[in-house]
Amino acid sequence: MPYMTVFPIKPFEAEPWIMQKHYAKRMPSIIYAFGLYESDALVGICTYGMPASPFLCMGVCGKENKDLVIELNRLCIETKAKNAASILVGRSLQMLPKPLVVVSYADTAQTHVGYVYQATNFLFTGTTKERTDMAGEDGQHSRHNKGEKTNRVERSAKHRYVFFVGSKNQKKKLFKQLKYPVLPYPKGDVERYDAGSKVVTQSLLF
Repeated sequence: MPYMTVFPIKPFEAEPWIMQKHYAKRMPSIIYAFGLYESDALVGICTYGMPASPFLCMGVCGKENKDLVIELNRLCIETKAKNAASILVGRSLQMLPKPLVVVSYADTAQTHVGYVYQATNFLFTGTTKERTDMAGEDGQHSRHNKGEKTNRVERSAKHRYVFFVGSKNQKKKLFKQLKYPVLPYPKGDVERYDAGSKVVTQSLLF
């Protein structure tokens, strides 16, 4: 097994992965970015940024903690190495400032269940409902759109996961203020994100 390391990277280093390999093909807000390396080769990226919805920031742990909420908004891996995705996510979480509330989503439309989050001890807090949004100028749904109000596109249901970054006491305090119920992990007959039998592109979308 090749030796894997995780280091902070610049957002521009993650951009080719996001625009060329990730199925969303859109740049999100990026505050923190991390790269997974096999020896000197970059084989994956993980980015965190501000959630697009201010209601999400207030809804996770209350208005008083809204400024602590960030979103793991892109994860993309291309390697044969086993457990690569969970290594990248787990180590990147350790490098984030404290305290923080990290939210991320597994898109059911992409047959994602969120096994990488389950492997890294995120809390599962339910699944969002399918809905429609006003389409953006590119024809896709956009929470920051300038499209036509009558042009609607579907947004798929997504499994929502939450992780607290901080000391034991900070995590305990935030957990007590969590507004969502903690539920059993969902399961599904899909390829795990950590598939190691072949080269795979592993990607998640908010």
